[in-house]
Amino acid sequence: MAIDYAERIPNNVDLAGNRRLRRALEEWQPKFLAWWRDMGPLGFQTRDVYLRTAVSVDAQGWAQFGYVKMPDYRWGIFLAEPEPARAIAFGDHKGQPAWPDVPGEYRGTLRRLIVTQGDTEPASVEQQQHLGRTCPSLYDLRNLFQVNVEEGRHLWAMVYLLDAHFGRDGREEAEALLQRRSGDPDKPRILGAFNEKTPDWLSYFFFTYFTDRDGKYQLASLAESGFDPLSRTCRFMLTEEAHHMFVGETGIGRVVQRTCEVMREHRTDDVRRHGVVDLPTLQKYLNFHYSVSLDLFGSEISTNAANFYTMGVKGRFEETKKTDDHLLKDATYTIAQLDGDRIVSREAPALPSLNERLRDDYIADCARGMARWNQVIQRHGIDFEFVLPHRGFHRAIGCFSDVRVSPDGRVIGQAEWDARHPEWLPSDEDRAYVGSLMHPVVERGTFAGWIAPPARGINGQPVDHDYVRLS
Repeated sequence: MAIDYAERIPNNVDLAGNRRLRRALEEWQPKFLAWWRDMGPLGFQTRDVYLRTAVSVDAQGWAQFGYVKMPDYRWGIFLAEPEPARAIAFGDHKGQPAWPDVPGEYRGTLRRLIVTQGDTEPASVEQQQHLGRTCPSLYDLRNLFQVNVEEGRHLWAMVYLLDAHFGRDGREEAEALLQRRSGDPDKPRILGAFNEKTPDWLSYFFFTYFTDRDGKYQLASLAESGFDPLSRTCRFMLTEEAHHMFVGETGIGRVVQRTCEVMREHRTDDVRRHGVVDLPTLQKYLNFHYSVSLDLFGSEISTNAANFYTMGVKGRFEETKKTDDHLLKDATYTIAQLDGDRIVSREAPALPSLNERLRDDYIADCARGMARWNQVIQRHGIDFEFVLPHRGFHRAIGCFSDVRVSPDGRVIGQAEWDARHPEWLPSDEDRAYVGSLMHPVVERGTFAGWIAPPARGINGQPVDHDYVRLS
């Protein structure tokens, strides 16, 4: 049966008028829906959920809210409005008109970048598919599903690029995006963080804060691309990505709020017996998710990063706001490196150091949100402060992957690591305790005892709105 694209798939890319693309998507869509039913949220496919659906790129009204069953969600395809006479802002093609089509010499590179970004989108849905069964409230359940369907829409965005611009190779890659599985030993997702488990809601909140924030920086870098359809696609994706990070930051903030309330009420640091997550355990979860997310930026010195920039296919975060020559052939950048058993700062050529520069932007952004959690603690008069561990801590990629680094930045031996890492990373006991708190709370306006209610509801609705209709 032909798909009514105007109704079923909101778009601004003339799907109805592109027969070749329409055929490709007609073949792909049933496979996507089969994947969604198998790997999407477990147990809620027939429920009405109060969701936001992208319907345009108009800044004043780009989304609509309403009840929909998730398999019926209208996954749309949108590119941000074109910039008139847009020119490439960096690299060897600086000043040339942006490319409306894929340059032949960069075809493989661009396909690889799009596939890698696209692979993260279904991966996070797979990691989170069981969380609905232990939701702390209907408000949080709805936000989980909003993140899930938008990750699905971001997959559609990447598949559109593959189908529209890469021919048979693109169609094969689009198929493969539905065949890999998060954590599968035989067909894992491409990036390591997307093969980690998300066993509980605390992990989920930290994932959406730290790992989705990596997504923000990757999308922002791709939004600078000389390949204009990729740039426009990523610019619109960033509009939705902001909500994902909001879920993480406010979710953790609400956990911190509830813990502090219990500490004040009972005048004790020993809050586990009162059913909340103690602050040191929250620090351990922070350490884990932050360090895993740092690996997503790649090695400190990367010829791939240099080549992407020189080619004009992937820029820096906020490239056009920078005041250098946007070529970087003679520039340097300060990076952290190992010098024996010490970590030192050294000047390195700027082009191959672009991963580290992007990681620095990310770290500064992470610190801003963490400062807001610390303000919650300070308002309660509690002597505790969250800190970001050293960038070398618990790393699996880059120059720190072969050494052990403490959270305060000391290179340590294996014996000290073995003795002390339970102080720094969630232990089996910590995970078991957090898991013991994960009981579903689905009465309207009610919240699990380990998390505070939000300050306000969604889209002007009250906090106790019926965000997911379970009856």
